[in-house]
Amino acid sequence: MELKVSSLAERPDLVQKVYAMADSWPEFVRHDGVGDACYGRLAVDFAEYTLAAEDERGEVVAYAYSVPFALRTEDRGGTEGPGELPARGWDQVLLWAFADLRHGVRPDTVSAIAIVVAPSVQGRGLSARMLSALRDTARARGFTEVVAPVRPSAKHLEPHTSIEEYAWRVRSDGLPHDPWLRVHARAGATIERVAPASMTVSGSLEQWREWTGLPFDTRGDLEVPGALVPVHCDPERGYAVYVEPNVWMRHGL
Repeated sequence: MELKVSSLAERPDLVQKVYAMADSWPEFVRHDGVGDACYGRLAVDFAEYTLAAEDERGEVVAYAYSVPFALRTEDRGGTEGPGELPARGWDQVLLWAFADLRHGVRPDTVSAIAIVVAPSVQGRGLSARMLSALRDTARARGFTEVVAPVRPSAKHLEPHTSIEEYAWRVRSDGLPHDPWLRVHARAGATIERVAPASMTVSGSLEQWREWTGLPFDTRGDLEVPGALVPVHCDPERGYAVYVEPNVWMRHGL
């Protein structure tokens, strides 16, 4: 498939097409609190690190978000030391990136945030091509590594399997069992650690019913289509919480 990949700094006219492109995210993952605050700003505040792929007709069929941030700074607080990828994964790296941008902190690392392929062209290798383009973008700006809080694409089929067991499971050829982890590994990435609380979605039972179409009337851990781990439901208190684990992978450039 012929693609033209551009950054939104080069092609600001594509911003609205990126926003309008169809995707296959489960509805509930759109309601992570940090994502609500930050995700919509990525294409504007980090336009140089946001890539859009056009097909032969000029339609946007894939995009990639990434952010530069200072991983090795001492001034982070919390439990992570300089250079240590955070347990809060996706949420934390977004907060760090926007804080660094606001305070003028010099970045030393680029983190992938999302690579999204339109449902109509999935299965044609576009995710690997966008990952390669994202790596090339970071390299061209002088960075020596890209990190990624990867959402394993088939983990939702095994919601009760621990993320630690799942992340390090390999095939007979030594590559990761999970398809999306495998794409990163083929690009040269290695698994660094698990991010056990990479994203948190909390909401009322009414909200969860709207997001999933499920009754959410049973106390305990519930399987939800698209969720990597069960969602904890508490009908007596009227809320449910989903804490998604991801897998940190590190790409040397």
